[in-house]
Amino acid sequence: MEDRPLVVGGRVFRSRLLVGTGKYPDHATMRAALVESGSDMVTVALRRVDLTARGEDTFFAALPKDMEILPNTAGCYTAEDAIRTARLGRELGLGDRVKLEVIGDPKTLFPDVPALLEATKVLVAEGFQVMPYTTDDPVAARRLEDLGCVAVMPLAAPIGSGLGIRNPHNIRLILEAAKVPVIVDAGVGTASDAAIALELGCDGVLMNTAIAGAKDPIAMARAMRLAVEAGRLACLAGRIPRKAYATASSPLAGGIE
Repeated sequence: MEDRPLVVGGRVFRSRLLVGTGKYPDHATMRAALVESGSDMVTVALRRVDLTARGEDTFFAALPKDMEILPNTAGCYTAEDAIRTARLGRELGLGDRVKLEVIGDPKTLFPDVPALLEATKVLVAEGFQVMPYTTDDPVAARRLEDLGCVAVMPLAAPIGSGLGIRNPHNIRLILEAAKVPVIVDAGVGTASDAAIALELGCDGVLMNTAIAGAKDPIAMARAMRLAVEAGRLACLAGRIPRKAYATASSPLAGGIE
């Protein structure tokens, strides 16, 4: 039952829930949901927000002060664009840690793995702490780790689909081999999906649409926080094995005949 903290690039995080900032109806709802999530890392799509705006009513002013901003290269379709976007975030003072996305298909938003590997190699060499959004391919995850990524982030399902973890077997294979944190990214739809990710042994889960797109984003943020906590506890506790047939809950020996 002894747990270990989530450590990414040398920093210890209290929460295993990472959250995004897109698709909220307004800044006030976003802020309330982020606070309710209990997360201490929030992703920001650098290409989709005004990075220079400052003031009381701006996007950055709405972010809780104690949350680390994780710049995100969402919307990039080439390695060159992703590298340029990551550099921009660092120049603006958002740090060296980056969620790296290189999209390969506009319909599914699946990653372009060769381009992702190319961008990773360049950014790691420049001192970035890369957290790549990748497929659930164990080989791709291993190659990204070998290049120096501080975490690997395999998708559960297509971004925003809400389908949940479609291939738990591959996630298990990635977990068996990985020596860096494995954080499920994309496709979570509800609290049970988040719990499953943590029950599998994942170190964390990242989501945006599942919270921001809910009828009540603030309530869903709380549900996700509790699900992540329950899933981690269940993983540590150790579930019973699956069996094809029933096993009596009460012992048979010593019963009345």
